[in-house]
Amino acid sequence: MKIAATIARYLLGLIFTVFGLNGFLNFIKQPPPVDPNAIHFFTGVAMSHYSYMFFAFQLVAGLLLLSGYFVPLALVILAAELVNILTFHATMNPEGIAPGLLATVLWIIVFLQYRASFAPLFAAKPPVE
Repeated sequence: MKIAATIARYLLGLIFTVFGLNGFLNFIKQPPPVDPNAIHFFTGVAMSHYSYMFFAFQLVAGLLLLSGYFVPLALVILAAELVNILTFHATMNPEGIAPGLLATVLWIIVFLQYRASFAPLFAAKPPVE
């Protein structure tokens, strides 16, 4: 399982590093979405510059995963990113959800290796220092 988690961490890191960079450099061209709601969504995200923050978080988390440092922090950042990705695809572009589902499966595999880091989050009454 450790080898699978390491491979999943590198793949997830590579995916989010590449797509985070793509948000700034636009080297992977995407066809425009068909759904008018998706077009409005992307227009709003781009015009408000919210996309820069979104892509910066992807890039930072991807680099953290590739480096092996602060992996639990990267997983927390990517959890929020994956919720946004999956929600967008579930509501406005269901046919494009496969990459988001793949990234989610990879995230779960990496999370399982680092689950001890998250144990206090699941305690009903964690100790207070």
